Amino acid sequence: MKKYFLLVVCQFALLSGWAQYENYKLDWQKISEENHYNREPDWLKDAKFGIYLHWGVYSVPAYSYEWYSRHMFMDTRKEYHHHVKTYGDPREFGYDSFIPMFTAEHFNAGEWADLFYRAGARFAGQVAEHHDGFAMWDSKITPWNAALMGPKRDVLGELSTEIKSHGMKFLSTFHHARWFQRYKNEKNIPEKLDFWDLYDSHFPYVEGMPTTSDNPILRLLYGNVTEEEFYDPIWFGKLKEVIDNYSPDIIYFDSWLDQIPEEYLYKFTKYYIEESRKQGKEVAIYRKQGDLPLNVSMENLEKSRKQKMEPRLWTTEETISTDSWCYTEDMELRKAKDLIDILIDVVSKNGVFMLNVSPRADGVIPVEQQEILLSIGDWLKVNGEAIYGTRPWYVYGEGPTSQPEGDFEHHKAFLKIRYNYQDIRYTTKGKDIYAITMGVPQENEVVVFRGFAKDKIPRNVAVKNVTVLGSNQQVSWDYGDEGLRVTTPILAGDQAVVFKIECE
Repeated sequence: MKKYFLLVVCQFALLSGWAQYENYKLDWQKISEENHYNREPDWLKDAKFGIYLHWGVYSVPAYSYEWYSRHMFMDTRKEYHHHVKTYGDPREFGYDSFIPMFTAEHFNAGEWADLFYRAGARFAGQVAEHHDGFAMWDSKITPWNAALMGPKRDVLGELSTEIKSHGMKFLSTFHHARWFQRYKNEKNIPEKLDFWDLYDSHFPYVEGMPTTSDNPILRLLYGNVTEEEFYDPIWFGKLKEVIDNYSPDIIYFDSWLDQIPEEYLYKFTKYYIEESRKQGKEVAIYRKQGDLPLNVSMENLEKSRKQKMEPRLWTTEETISTDSWCYTEDMELRKAKDLIDILIDVVSKNGVFMLNVSPRADGVIPVEQQEILLSIGDWLKVNGEAIYGTRPWYVYGEGPTSQPEGDFEHHKAFLKIRYNYQDIRYTTKGKDIYAITMGVPQENEVVVFRGFAKDKIPRNVAVKNVTVLGSNQQVSWDYGDEGLRVTTPILAGDQAVVFKIECE
């Protein structure tokens, strides 16, 4: 899913200001100026929450995680040994052999879109193509696509139609920058390949494996193409197909854009922004690790989040399981409360939260995952006014629970974070301020919202009333030097509680 190291120098240069282009040769400022491009569309600032899914051929083996298609060809890996035991030698049963098994017989785009809508998502979508070279749309560029093989349906097209008909914005994600076989002419390929070997290509170049096949059809699955073929028409061409045919509101890149020559990154960005402008719509581009200038893209983290409130809109993604992004037989699921708390934390820091779900290969989103989504939706039905359409306050919050700084390298530490009612996050809308306790205080507990402390707050705030969203109970409160003191009424459940503070 991700590079396991940070391009620290590049990222620092990009984050230090709007006009930092030390790492680029082309005029990126011109793209945004000529098209009056707003990298932070208001609809995205208001949306706050989206859902997407990793679903593809890699869902068939349902083992380990979505990089099965790479590791099944490396005899040092557990996936290889599982594959030999379950399916046979990968020289004979390659990744291509899974495609007829990816039938998606229960896939129903309307049901999925309805579930995402009920979960409270304001945008939703699908991995258009993962590292594995299988396109989930009706492609003219590659025969390895869902309309021609496997499901024999235009999955992305069906989802696009249904998601938009539910009033949500549509997201497409692309991971195909590392699909290209960059090591085919390497003279010193290790005899025994480990995780990091041949890392910038998804499929390992191993003689005798299907990954090195010169078969004119197979090579279009395993990335055994020339540079001239790959950058354009393949890399850019696939993006153009999706833009032209499905008009996504967000395009997301999963790293490795540093492997794509700048001229093609520029060509894509210019085309997407100009085509969207012709349609009168504002779009967003997500990227990781400084892979595009910030005047045309938005910073996206993975399984991590910001330590403080950011002046620019940013986004992060989590998956519904504790590990894999695609469905596996033994996946362990997150708790709805923890995912709601992440949403609250992200929004308070001027972020947007994107949650991944993992359907089975047959197109069923398991009931356990549906229940988590619907639980999030139920919370948002009551408390959504503290999330949707809000903006950060002068401070994001307070509380005892700390979190690491940084990105994916600390994802295991982020996974262990558990907030409680003493952890408070703020959002604001109009004259109202929302104080959210990330847990449930006991009855008659005195909770102090220290963001209102008179020696900290940047302006005088005249509090008019305090209520709890979803409750008719009266809330006792008083405003002192240390902050706003609230005595809590009887509160049910175990999920975050929103105190609406109406000000004059």
